[in-house]
Amino acid sequence: MKVIGTLMPARLGLLAAGAAVVAAASACTAQAPGSATPAPTASASPAAAATNTAAATASATATASPSASPGTSATVGALVAGFPSKLLPVMPGAKVVASSFDKSISPATVALVGSISAKPAAVVAYYTKALEGQGFTAVPGNAVGSVASKDFVRAGSETVNIAVPATGGVSTFTIGANVTPESVK
Repeated sequence: MKVIGTLMPARLGLLAAGAAVVAAASACTAQAPGSATPAPTASASPAAAATNTAAATASATATASPSASPGTSATVGALVAGFPSKLLPVMPGAKVVASSFDKSISPATVALVGSISAKPAAVVAYYTKALEGQGFTAVPGNAVGSVASKDFVRAGSETVNIAVPATGGVSTFTIGANVTPESVK
């Protein structure tokens, strides 16, 4: 099926995009005067590094870059203002690492990075139920390599992807959605 063949690069791109959201939001965070800048730490995986970076700058808000469109916003350690949590609810017990939302374009883009001490299969199951309850259909396939990953489609043009690597008993999930602007009102 041609659709499946085009989704694997999208999954990997989404995983990279989630890491980029965390890195960009962290890089834009201003430190309070007199405070120390967190020192980088060595880590075994990019997901753990993203979690460590986000934890060091928790609840800081990234400022818009000069090239960002007016409807784009991102934040670290919390849901960005206006985040469509009805579309992408935060799994109970999960910690928000970063979030972003851009409703100025079509399709609107939404991203959520979180961490939880649950198995990747439990995270995928939670979001499968939440998304299918909103009319999304799961696309066959449950992993990219050894990383739990799932794609969803609605009305042929709206897509959601979740990727959930786990390290040391902690699952760090990255969810990206491209949906009609009406879906995020």
